[in-house]
Amino acid sequence: MTRPFQFIAGLRHVVDRATLVEHARDAEAIGYTHLCIHDHLAPQLAPIPMLTAVAMATTRLRVCPLVLNNDLRHPAVVAQDVATLDIVSDGRLDVGIGAGWNEPEYQAIGLPFDRPGVRIERMAEAIAVLRGLFADGPFSFSGRHYTITDFDGHPKPVQRPHPPFIVGGTKEHVLRLAAREGDIVGLDLRQDRASLMDAFPERMDTRVGWVRDEAGARFKQLDLSVLRLVGPIAITANAVGAARGVADAYRTSTGLEIAPEDIIESPYSLIGTIPSLVDKLRRARDRWGINSYLVGWYDEPELAKLAPLIERLAGA
Repeated sequence: MTRPFQFIAGLRHVVDRATLVEHARDAEAIGYTHLCIHDHLAPQLAPIPMLTAVAMATTRLRVCPLVLNNDLRHPAVVAQDVATLDIVSDGRLDVGIGAGWNEPEYQAIGLPFDRPGVRIERMAEAIAVLRGLFADGPFSFSGRHYTITDFDGHPKPVQRPHPPFIVGGTKEHVLRLAAREGDIVGLDLRQDRASLMDAFPERMDTRVGWVRDEAGARFKQLDLSVLRLVGPIAITANAVGAARGVADAYRTSTGLEIAPEDIIESPYSLIGTIPSLVDKLRRARDRWGINSYLVGWYDEPELAKLAPLIERLAGA
């Protein structure tokens, strides 16, 4: 069964209440399926209170932290917070959870920044704890990082057995973990010389192959989400010219030579006319199962030009 398209818009920085409500209602009216915010100790609103305000100002829009830094909160606290948000949103929550990556934040607050394997292992345990605390009855867990003893988490979320989990990354180990533990697999993208080619068909085939292999029969039930774009949004009839500018910028930053035509065809780019993008996104869904896109942030002027695309494809 074909999974319907989802489109995620993001908020960042600090905005006042009126601006927050305006953006949330505007996103819902256009047809966005989700509004998200990252989780950083930065000049921005805190994810759970902000998303609660968004949920209270809307009726259909789903809300998601994209993603909660697992190292900043004990999973028992997260379980209570997100179950509460699921209740007050009438079941419109997706739970994004990540292993943490921004080392300067850890240094600033004196939090140990463990090697990636440890942080990823801790995140996997946290997901197990969340599942257990969302379930009915007392739960116990004994892991390397967390111990839960005969504890019945409350409140319970509206969505059963739990709200959808968003888990994502770039490397094989994390994408396989996402395929096992997530409901939405985030296909993130590092934009350095070693990683940028992940955005193009040959490596996409490989990366989605990991997810397909690990998920098995579950693959058709998963949403696959692009979490970062190659180049800026460009709604234009001169797609080659816009893509050439993107290719030139990457040549400068990475030394890679990428043809403008390849930039245009990447599932990570939104460059072209609305009809051409409708066709491209449908092809990407047919080939890789990609049906979800984080398209940008509300302080980006170009985002408004995507409204016809959202209106045409969201939920289809």
